[in-house]
Amino acid sequence: MTEITTLIDDYAAGAQLLRDALQTASRVDIDDRPVEGQWSIREVVCHLADAEIVYADRMKRVIAEDNPTFFDLDPNIHVPALAGQHRMLDVEVNLIDAVRPHLLPILMACSDADFSRTGTHSLDGPMTLQILLQRITNHIPHHVAF
Repeated sequence: MTEITTLIDDYAAGAQLLRDALQTASRVDIDDRPVEGQWSIREVVCHLADAEIVYADRMKRVIAEDNPTFFDLDPNIHVPALAGQHRMLDVEVNLIDAVRPHLLPILMACSDADFSRTGTHSLDGPMTLQILLQRITNHIPHHVAF
């Protein structure tokens, strides 16, 4: 199995990883902030859903366009501004569960050369499709430690 194939498989499993992590959280836990100034579980899930949309767009643009530019998504600005405390958890998880299967056939149709295609991030500079896929694939495991 190639590194890309493993990465795509891990990407496909991400939504279930999130669902499994949420199984142990109580309704109180979902909106609790155990550490002042940190996000609640609900806000983390909203951040994950927002990032899925952004990364899906970035990956599709890198595949289809010649070196597209994409802008930074600063979670410290977006999370408080996007009403995370009022958003429905199941809708956010379902969004992730819809975006990833939507993107899977696109990713599986890509050649090795496609995974080397680049876009330019406004802060991080050039990023390949493979790097974008690695980042979004690792995003849920990074946050499920909540």
